[in-house]
Amino acid sequence: MRCPFCASPEDKVIDSRASNDQKVIRRRRECVGCKRRFTTYERLEEVPFRVVKKDGTRVPFDRERIMHGMLRACEKRPISVETLDEITSRVESRINEMFDSEVSSRFIGNLVMEELRSIDQVAYVRFASVYREFKDINEFLSELKGILEREQDGADSAGS
Repeated sequence: MRCPFCASPEDKVIDSRASNDQKVIRRRRECVGCKRRFTTYERLEEVPFRVVKKDGTRVPFDRERIMHGMLRACEKRPISVETLDEITSRVESRINEMFDSEVSSRFIGNLVMEELRSIDQVAYVRFASVYREFKDINEFLSELKGILEREQDGADSAGS
């Protein structure tokens, strides 16, 4: 491991912690050369999943693509990177539990939308608009109406 600041190959581990799901180890490190600190993550390397895209092509599963899509949807929203990393881990865990080698991009997108809907409606609509490829404002409005109806149903059942 090279220091991201000075490229020194020497560092020492200051702290190690397992994630909530016990699948990732977070290590806090300090560079021996420049004394700056940085964080690394260790994950078990598993048989790579393949994602079947909408056009039928197959690509390797990449959790960073999920994270990148959510970061864009959550831009200027009060959602921490740690929260998005937890969502990404939950999505990845569900995929690992439910599938052996291949999963559709549609399934992944639906899982991400489900997670975003529960934490931030604006981020959800942003993600959905890209993921579902809304063709015009009517499709966008239809999605917003669905959100409002679910919200109203929740308020009605809470008041009963």
